[in-house]
Amino acid sequence: MNDRHRTDSSAKRTNRAGVAKVAAKPGLAARQAAARLLGAVIDKKTSLDGLLDPANGSPVYRDLPEEDRGLVRAILTTSLRFLPRIEYLLGSLMKTPLPDGARALQHLLVTAAAQILYLDVPDHAAVDLAVEQAQADPRNRRFAALVNAVLRRLSREKDEMLATVEERSTFPAWFDARLAEAYGDEAARHIRASVLAPAAIDLTVKADAQAWAEKLDGRLLPTGSIRLRNFSGTITDLPGYEEGVWWVQDAAASLPARLFGADLAGQRIVDLCAAPGGKTAQLILAGAEVTALDQSANRLKRLEANLKRLNLEAKTQLINMADFAPDRLFDAALLDAPCSSTGTIRRHPDVLWTKSTEEIDKLAQVQERLLRHALTVVRPGGVVVFSNCSLDPREGETMVARLIEEGVAERWALSPADWPGLEMAITPLGDMRTTPAMIAAEDGFAGGLDGFYAVRLRRPLHPLA
Repeated sequence: MNDRHRTDSSAKRTNRAGVAKVAAKPGLAARQAAARLLGAVIDKKTSLDGLLDPANGSPVYRDLPEEDRGLVRAILTTSLRFLPRIEYLLGSLMKTPLPDGARALQHLLVTAAAQILYLDVPDHAAVDLAVEQAQADPRNRRFAALVNAVLRRLSREKDEMLATVEERSTFPAWFDARLAEAYGDEAARHIRASVLAPAAIDLTVKADAQAWAEKLDGRLLPTGSIRLRNFSGTITDLPGYEEGVWWVQDAAASLPARLFGADLAGQRIVDLCAAPGGKTAQLILAGAEVTALDQSANRLKRLEANLKRLNLEAKTQLINMADFAPDRLFDAALLDAPCSSTGTIRRHPDVLWTKSTEEIDKLAQVQERLLRHALTVVRPGGVVVFSNCSLDPREGETMVARLIEEGVAERWALSPADWPGLEMAITPLGDMRTTPAMIAAEDGFAGGLDGFYAVRLRRPLHPLA
């Protein structure tokens, strides 16, 4: 797998007085930013999305020209996706380990190696700029010769070296252990393999998905979504965007809203963690009267803007769902809960390096509190669909089992027969569990789904005492 990115900014800049000045070597600032941001993810457990936010992200990223931002994104996602393999190969080329605390040097080497091994960047440019980068940093200046020697050898021997790590996991040890425990060795191996390629772009359409799949040269998936073919353009330029015909939504993320059924006419449904609004839109299109909640003002504004583009309407409310106490109980509720997001590692490889098994335990506790509350905002006999994008059963099956055992919820099991093409996603208990290894690739179309867990529950008419 190769990510294809090649870009460098101009060597000249203009100062505030309008006088041209010679800047650093072209491409150096992008490499420096990539190494620094990799350190923020690995060492400080900072979300990559936050660092790369165009408005509020790291200044070292925001201050770059757009073409250099694209290169930084490619270097970072590739470095994180293949981190254990890259670190192993770098270690094999050094007679002695790097000194304790040489983290900046380690991140420099990793980001340079990612370019050599996996990106469409000329090897000589990656090596030369890494050496320049080392010489420009007082902490790393004395290691410039080491950087040059290690990376030049990596460049010469990369094909042979890559072959030696094909079977080596790209996941941290703690997550490998969790996958094997939850899914078994064989399924875990398939999941590991499936996330090495970047995720496809999927669309949810309002109606006539087959016709729009043909118009967009897309593939109609069993989820009802349209998967674009090797798309690399601008989403907003595609037919139907301005008219609000479709929205971007991973195929797996479109499934939880479908657990309520296709016809929701007359149903009052609350979407408890609604932004950015894809699931809200699905519920509206199915005929429901939807109330959409979110605790973030910015995210709620984004939801409202998305619904406006789609010409759809919902009641919206800025509130933490844990504080939500409706005057009138709803017929149903959707809780797409905040979670570890380990099911989204195809798109967000930083997740595995910013989370831990201890954090997953804490998140599972939060989700349980939220689900217990969600069951109180629907009428007795009302439906709650709980979902998240975690691959860890502690945030899904294990937590839900406790509530069912206590009698505060009843499972309304799904039938595989009702989900043609997705039968493998329906568990023996009747829940839904997707993994990145599902949906095979086809000619020109990437495979895979985000990892999602979803369960359909009822609030008991007569709860256990």
